[in-house]
Amino acid sequence: MKKKTKLLLSAGALLAATALVSSCSSSHAPLATVPRVDLDRYEGRWYEIAALPQRFEKGCHCVYAEYRQNPEGYVDVYNFCRKGGPEGEGEAATGKAFPVEGSNNSKLKVQFFWPFKGDYWILELDPDYQYVLVGSPDRESLWILSRTPQLNEEVYDRLVQLARQKGFPVEDLRLMDQSCYI
Repeated sequence: MKKKTKLLLSAGALLAATALVSSCSSSHAPLATVPRVDLDRYEGRWYEIAALPQRFEKGCHCVYAEYRQNPEGYVDVYNFCRKGGPEGEGEAATGKAFPVEGSNNSKLKVQFFWPFKGDYWILELDPDYQYVLVGSPDRESLWILSRTPQLNEEVYDRLVQLARQKGFPVEDLRLMDQSCYI
């Protein structure tokens, strides 16, 4: 099986499991999101600074995501990583993100493998759209993203503290190696 197909299947399976657990979970307090997201400003490249470990990112370095609005009403998603190290072979996965009605674009359902969708909730967003904290209501997915490959340490620490307050297991956060962009 091709690597890209394996990556897509793994991402789809993970999103499906996340959605299932999320729909069954009641042990967490409601998760607040930002009031509104301007998808025009959210478009573009976001570098992964840190994340809770995800199976589909195992062995990844230099991870980034790109988002583009599609005229059909969803957002095109392109995820990229280098496997095994900064010089490793590049792998990509493409998907779609669908804004959740009534959320003012702060909640999206992301789909890499039909028919499964996972939660992508925007928990904190810089007013200038330079960094973002994204998570899922089951607290099993969490990403700190930035428009640049490095993030100011004070901002990073503040986002980690905010995630901790929201019930995420921040002790498990893994910093992403972004050395291929520095």
